[in-house]
Amino acid sequence: MVRIDVMADRIFALDRREFLTGLGTVVLSPAMPLLATAQGPRSSMTLQAKADVIALRPGPPDTPIWSLGGATADRDIGFRRGDALEVTLLNDLPVPTVLNWHGIDGIAAAEPLAARPPLSPGARETLVIPLRHAGTLMVDLRLLGDGQARPSPARALIVGESEPVAVDRDQVFLIEDWRLRPDGTAIAPGIDPKDATVVYTINGVKTLDIPTRTNERCRFRFVNGCQRSVIAIKIEGHEVRVMAIDGQPAEPFPARNGAVVLAPGTRVDAFVDATAPPGSTSSILLHDGKEPRPIGRLVASNEPPIRAAALPVAPPLPSNGLPTQLDLKSALRFDVALGGPQTDWASPATFAVTAPLSFRAKVGRTVVLALTNRAGIASVFHLHGHHFRLLDRLDDGWKPFWLDTLAVEPGQTQRVAFAAEHAGRWLIESVSTDWASPRLVRWYSVE
Repeated sequence: MVRIDVMADRIFALDRREFLTGLGTVVLSPAMPLLATAQGPRSSMTLQAKADVIALRPGPPDTPIWSLGGATADRDIGFRRGDALEVTLLNDLPVPTVLNWHGIDGIAAAEPLAARPPLSPGARETLVIPLRHAGTLMVDLRLLGDGQARPSPARALIVGESEPVAVDRDQVFLIEDWRLRPDGTAIAPGIDPKDATVVYTINGVKTLDIPTRTNERCRFRFVNGCQRSVIAIKIEGHEVRVMAIDGQPAEPFPARNGAVVLAPGTRVDAFVDATAPPGSTSSILLHDGKEPRPIGRLVASNEPPIRAAALPVAPPLPSNGLPTQLDLKSALRFDVALGGPQTDWASPATFAVTAPLSFRAKVGRTVVLALTNRAGIASVFHLHGHHFRLLDRLDDGWKPFWLDTLAVEPGQTQRVAFAAEHAGRWLIESVSTDWASPRLVRWYSVE
């Protein structure tokens, strides 16, 4: 997720190579509950890993998948910062599975593989997660998903701010990609997608109409739930103001030409003020580096305006308390190679904490990682446990936002920095932006 503001004004005229080139600049026993230190109200959520179907083509039959279902029909789940979230996972799949969280920092006991072993078929487990930060999060079953019999979707998890935010509508926009065979079955990532058709869904459907009223302020939570694809989302005829990235408040800025770019796993919160004439529609387009696709519309209502005039420019979202400064001068520095032939990465299915560490740091130290992509295509880096800053090229400052996911161009090096605040064993994920590419993992330790 990089340089949204620079590449968005021309994204829908790019070929695939140009599109990707722009990216670098922008445990306990399963049967026993795990309790983490938490304060605030207790909320609960039950998730069921199970066989399911999804409508990915016209007419029956629906496509078999493995889903992460819950008690609610919605794909987004709303909680509040400061809640203690009790999560129960039921595994009704014929294979082991594990929850993979995107955006929850510092909960070492919930860390998949490093602290929580895969849950066996027919088993259940419960853990309690303190929701320290507000923001847009994501959870899925995909860490062990490569090469499985069926692909699985993700779920957005919404943690609301403890302070009021002046918006009229809070809309999740979860984009996912599927590879559909001619017989209507879908293949999991890590498998050659030869002869498969690419299908995108938004909140589980192929197109989405969003009604708006004049002068209504919408908060769109764009979530790239795609398995491997970097995408751009453009709302025609509207200013899109980026407010948060990867669940953390950013210094607000307008997305140039109304488009944002998201790596797999990236989440962007944006404010959009409805300004289109009553009765009109505004297209929402998706670009995956090959072609633009209409995936939804803003539909302007004929009802009276929601207010007489548009709201003033929104202030930044309330801080989650991440450090305002990073000590780069005395930082620990490590090189991390992405893509290409690798001997120090493992598949999630073979990962063990007896493998060599990627790096080790003491609590309170600043860590700088030099991420070098040796692959011929963009690679996606995902850091567990902490959010990081994207450093400037001269290593003398950072971009005014936090990330937990970053796409790195082929042959390029990006440097990121984070404050090692949370003790524990944490995963690092890497995957190239090709459907057949394997997901790989390493681990690091904070002590």
